[in-house]
Amino acid sequence: MAVVALLRHFGCPCCWELAATLKESKGKFDSAGVKLIAVGVGTPDKAQLLAERLPFPLDSLYADPERKAYDVLGLYYGLGRTFFNPASTKVFSRGDALKKATKNYTIRATPDDRSSVLQQGGMLYLKGSNYYTQERMKGPVTTLPWMISSISAAKFLLHEALGPSVVV
Repeated sequence: MAVVALLRHFGCPCCWELAATLKESKGKFDSAGVKLIAVGVGTPDKAQLLAERLPFPLDSLYADPERKAYDVLGLYYGLGRTFFNPASTKVFSRGDALKKATKNYTIRATPDDRSSVLQQGGMLYLKGSNYYTQERMKGPVTTLPWMISSISAAKFLLHEALGPSVVV
């Protein structure tokens, strides 16, 4: 089983927040036999910046410089979804968490192809060779309801693997 977080791009401050949350939960996923993977738009050197500065485990971080996985999965892309979406305003309600996660942030992690910042992310829950579900971010931020539903699906997989005593 695996949980795959498709980050918008390695220079997205909100994705640093999501990666920090994932990193904090990684031990629980590992002990349950659930592989935790993060994929981001950008080159391996941009992924390295996030991995070193957040920090985030490099063995769980993958770069998709050409957005191929995002295209195959049909994840949202575009100006309207990125900047003119009601979900975008929710970032202001998470100031403390965002500030903590971006303490060592650098804009140098942003993809050189600036159009990549319009890519939205998502979550995949994989079991064997099938995926259990796919969720698309509805805006440029990892909104609390989106993260809760993502974490809920991950908890479901953990419970399925280990039983109801597992708490994430």
